[in-house]
Amino acid sequence: MISGFKPPQIGALVIRRVTVPTLFPPPAYSHASVVEAGTELAFLAGSVPLDADGNLVGAGDPVRQAEQVVANLEAQLHAVGSGLPHVVATDVYVVSSEPTVLSAVWEVVEASGLSAGPHSSTLIGVACLGYTGQLVEITATAVVP
Repeated sequence: MISGFKPPQIGALVIRRVTVPTLFPPPAYSHASVVEAGTELAFLAGSVPLDADGNLVGAGDPVRQAEQVVANLEAQLHAVGSGLPHVVATDVYVVSSEPTVLSAVWEVVEASGLSAGPHSSTLIGVACLGYTGQLVEITATAVVP
């Protein structure tokens, strides 16, 4: 358990975030998230930096694209009756091999209100993503309260 961290209770639902004491402590996420059996989960397809008309938002700007991706992720969550605080896991894909670019995108994720506690996440530098000019994509798993 994260020292001093009380698991968020969402109604009768408890999400338990676990940081394994024998592993290197992660900076702003947990190693695992555990949700009670019988809870409804949503597995979201990758959120991308396109607006409602299919136009790329933030061409050449990974931070702006990350902001749009988080906004789109929030819309996906609302459509299934969930929200950013209920996310238990993400995979964050960034077209870059530069740690500073990955860190800048991670700062957007961290500041977004995503998750009521540090969620389980993987930040991944990749060679390319599905849309021309796309630099960021996030997949997520969330509890539907």
